[in-house]
Amino acid sequence: MNPLLSAEQAVLGSVLLDPDQLAHLDWLAPEHFYRPVHQALFAALRKLRTEGHPAVATKEPVPLSWVTDAVDEAGHHVRGLTAAYAHTLISACPRPEHAPVYGRMVLEGAIHRSVTAHAIRLHQAARADALQREVEGALHYADVLAGVLGDLARRWGAEPRPVAPAMPPSTAPVAPPPVWANQVAEDEQFLLAVLVERPKAMAEVVGWLRPGDFTDPAHGQLYRCLGALHHRGEPIDRITVLWEAQRRGLLADGTLTAEQITAICDGVGPGSAEWLGEQIMRSSVARTAAASARAIRALAENETLAPGRLINHALHALGPLDEVRARWQTANGHPAPPPLPAPSAEGPPTARVHAALARSTPRPAARPSKSPGPAFTPSATRPPSRTHG
Repeated sequence: MNPLLSAEQAVLGSVLLDPDQLAHLDWLAPEHFYRPVHQALFAALRKLRTEGHPAVATKEPVPLSWVTDAVDEAGHHVRGLTAAYAHTLISACPRPEHAPVYGRMVLEGAIHRSVTAHAIRLHQAARADALQREVEGALHYADVLAGVLGDLARRWGAEPRPVAPAMPPSTAPVAPPPVWANQVAEDEQFLLAVLVERPKAMAEVVGWLRPGDFTDPAHGQLYRCLGALHHRGEPIDRITVLWEAQRRGLLADGTLTAEQITAICDGVGPGSAEWLGEQIMRSSVARTAAASARAIRALAENETLAPGRLINHALHALGPLDEVRARWQTANGHPAPPPLPAPSAEGPPTARVHAALARSTPRPAARPSKSPGPAFTPSATRPPSRTHG
């Protein structure tokens, strides 16, 4: 049996056995359930409670109408739900008073699914931006993902903060789409040639363009050589660049060849260093967004990762994109946007969040009730189970 499915069934079974358990589950929403039939039934149970169903107000044993009315209400929104399945849910609940713990398990599964879904959207937006040589889509979905992570942290009862995982998932650079790779490489070569021909143009890009923004590592290393010469105030030309590359061991280890450097330095034409640098930055933003999305998806698909750790590790994985975005905004002369407003405070009260996180404690046995069906076994008649510490 799938543990998440068992937890969903146990939550619903506990509420069918004891409507009062809904008072301890206000922080759990129907959309946190994976199965549509479970979403519909939990929404129906909450609606019946809000409308003052007799099963909630009475101190008498839970009437059969609590189950049948919930099934009827849910049946307006989903197909396939029967009274027989409702009784299956009842039998799947070991202890109704453990409903907050079962709900916590359901919420944990929902957090993993939500982070996965938003990481996929970010990756798709980054790839689309790479094809169109844009950045807005990736940056928008990165903001959405960051907001979702913050909201999930508050719902889980944790403080959202970036934390590096002990064993980070692979964040190897994502290559640009093949249809664009050649154009990106040409822009990089052209920029390097412009910077060698007009060394003063280094001042236009050195403040925000980094070697890691280049798709081709050899181009990035050559840009590093130019940056070192510029920083030391030394002249920049084909000979000094070749010498700097040799001093850094780039010729010895095969990263660059003298022929490559000569070809780049001699291939100059009219061009704007600032404009070319911005094109390279566009590629860097899209590639970094795709790499962050891939790392976050790998984290979310790790079922052994607790929600608090997942959220904090995912925030850490967004860090490289935040850094590249800041430089992209500098390149365009735009100040960094203000942080997104915190999600609405309509979330669960703190006490209820703690109830979700805390392990259940022994409570008085549920009120005795007559069984509304063969599978409706009052918790008082169940064998005692081990208390969660």
